[in-house]
Amino acid sequence: MADEIKANGSKAMSMIFKVILGLAFLAVAAYLLITRRWWEHSWLVIKGCAGPFLVLAGIITLAIAKE
Repeated sequence: MADEIKANGSKAMSMIFKVILGLAFLAVAAYLLITRRWWEHSWLVIKGCAGPFLVLAGIITLAIAKE
């Protein structure tokens, strides 16, 4: 009985920690989106990732078509 209570308490603490961490990440993201010039940096990342993404998509498509 005591082991079950201890296990449930540990799970609850783990869940609470994850919720608080998630809320902290959302708060920081909201701050950065509102106060910074985020669109220019985001567009740079999108353009930089487009080529490798298309290469990977092409390789996966060819692997699927080969079967």
